[in-house]
Amino acid sequence: MFQTYEEALKWIHGRLRLGIKPGLTRMNIMMEKLGYPEKNIKTIHIGGTNGKGSTVAYLRNILESAGLTVGTFTSPYIEQFNERISINGVPIADEEIRELANILYPIVMEMDKDELGGPTEFEIITAMSLYYFAFVQKPDVVLYEVGLGGRFDSTNIIRPLLSIITSIGLDHTAILGETYSEIAFEKAGIIKENTPVIAAVKQQEAEEVIVRRAKEENAPNYLLGKHFIVEDYHSNEDGESFTFKTAATKLNDLQIGMLGEHQAENASLAVMAAMLLKDSLKVSVADIKTGLLRARWAGRLEILSKDPYVLVDGAHNQEGVEALVDVLQTRYKDKKKSILFAALSDKKTDKMIEKLGQAATDITFTSFDFPRAAAGEALFRESSHPNKYFTEDWKRSITERLESLEKHEMLVITGSLYFLSNVLAFWKERNLGVK
Repeated sequence: MFQTYEEALKWIHGRLRLGIKPGLTRMNIMMEKLGYPEKNIKTIHIGGTNGKGSTVAYLRNILESAGLTVGTFTSPYIEQFNERISINGVPIADEEIRELANILYPIVMEMDKDELGGPTEFEIITAMSLYYFAFVQKPDVVLYEVGLGGRFDSTNIIRPLLSIITSIGLDHTAILGETYSEIAFEKAGIIKENTPVIAAVKQQEAEEVIVRRAKEENAPNYLLGKHFIVEDYHSNEDGESFTFKTAATKLNDLQIGMLGEHQAENASLAVMAAMLLKDSLKVSVADIKTGLLRARWAGRLEILSKDPYVLVDGAHNQEGVEALVDVLQTRYKDKKKSILFAALSDKKTDKMIEKLGQAATDITFTSFDFPRAAAGEALFRESSHPNKYFTEDWKRSITERLESLEKHEMLVITGSLYFLSNVLAFWKERNLGVK
């Protein structure tokens, strides 16, 4: 058994060697042995390609503003592992991680002997969170972010109050499928019988899959652009402003502090969810407005400094890069942009790099300490930008660029969320702060 947090974490991370093993059989076994914690929690399930974390942040803050205690299960983490299991934004304590690992350890060891094989890292973390929220801290409601896909994701063991599908993009195609329809089929797997589903998918073929699945499950569906809309959208100095509208409701001048039109869409999903839950969870319009304004999500179009101007964004797929470039070309059209980019080797980076090049004055490619990180030189070769560079030392690159940035210039650090996690830790370590 584990005597320290570090020992527990080493064991959990050691399960990464098992990779990804789709299916819910192992989760069902753990749930039975743990006393069915998934049946003892009120949950909301959030899936999709991009925007899951931001939507979680908006909805969490709305529900907290209503006086509720809100658990969240998210991935990946930005600064510390414990963030993945949080209550009201406060990560689980080290000692609680150790205790949960000790509860799971004998169960996992027994399962390892079975022909089916033992659970993966993500399955263990999911099971830990379910036990924690059901039997240890017992928040009023828990927001569960899907890890990968939906249908066979380990979080799909829950029976939520409602489900949210943020978007559909061509990401993780080797696992989820090559087309929008195939990926939508996997994401739509979180739709449950008689359980409302809210979606913001933009592709007609993806929407058809979700609507069909909802009909099969007798699940009321609410689609962005049809059942609720974002209008009167505009940017301001501190964020974005928009109006949320349904056939019966209109909420004017909603303010958010996260940047980009896509964030207004993510926020509208949270508003729609709050409207559906307003009676059962006692959520008011004032709670919605307060929560939206308070919400922040680390590493998503986050301003680290205004002098010099430094922006970080976890744009780790094509759709994420397109959203980032849109913000750079509208909100920051008068600034020269130096971009630092790192990615994972299993991502399709050619179109991402081409799109980033449209906004970049110069672009530097790098790598970082992670098993699946792409080589900076390989990314460099994919780029046709006239001012392209690569470096093995991204920390030195950031430090040197900060010293040379002028008022009309900005540094944009983007790519893999795992890279952003390293960058933000370095920023904190250097005590660079926000100016």
